[in-house]
Amino acid sequence: MSENQNLLAEQRRALILDEVRRRGGIRVNELTRRLNVSDMTVRRDLDALARQGMVEKVHGGAVPVVEASTHEPGFEAKSALELTAKEDIARAAAAMAVPGSAIALSGGTTTYALAQQLLDVPDLTVVTNSVRVADVFHSAQRPGAAGGARTGAATVVLTGGVRTPSDSLVGPVADQAIASLHFDVLFLGVHGISVEAGLSTPNLAEAETNRRFVQSARRVVVVADHTKWGTVGLSSFAALEQVDTFVTDAGLSAAAREEIEEHLPGLLVAGRVADDVS
Repeated sequence: MSENQNLLAEQRRALILDEVRRRGGIRVNELTRRLNVSDMTVRRDLDALARQGMVEKVHGGAVPVVEASTHEPGFEAKSALELTAKEDIARAAAAMAVPGSAIALSGGTTTYALAQQLLDVPDLTVVTNSVRVADVFHSAQRPGAAGGARTGAATVVLTGGVRTPSDSLVGPVADQAIASLHFDVLFLGVHGISVEAGLSTPNLAEAETNRRFVQSARRVVVVADHTKWGTVGLSSFAALEQVDTFVTDAGLSAAAREEIEEHLPGLLVAGRVADDVS
């Protein structure tokens, strides 16, 4: 088969980006063999990733882009990355939501995936500063073919604020709304997480809003794929010790798992293969 029709372009590019980041670079001919696609297809994918600022093209392949700590990709750019990992994380995290509880979801593409998994958890009160997350719940509450609202549909509170590139609402209005509330669980997406910097983001206003989220939650659950480990944004807003559980995917290395387990009370690796015994 000359072209692999089973992978969408977005999925293929996410795989390419993961390989580039994991290995520090990759050649075109290696990608054609691994993905079972043509040389032209790979070059188009690399062109698209380069236009988004995700990779740097070099002769015969691509290498990672060293991002500034202030760089903040938009929602659409991030939504095409680590699709399988985000779905695995979302399913695992959704099991932590107790029917009838009050939860908070921050902005981000992983919390967006989580929101879709939470639709079947009855009687939730959901507070979010994500326009995308709120839309997931509002769309599900619209009358279906049979008419009437869904039984046990979530009550959603969307904070006000200034919209970021990732479609989150931040700033004083959001901060004040969040500070007056109390959540059983906060599901928090992050730009970066590390031992030294804790949880961080490139957006100063979002850092303050996330700080309020953490302060208002009885339990903090970070949902982030393995590429976020070791990434540091401009502004830190919480220490690792403030996180109760870190839900990530099987792409996280064994060394990283050991390091995380030294600093966090809970690490949940979603989508593990059966023989993963690290």
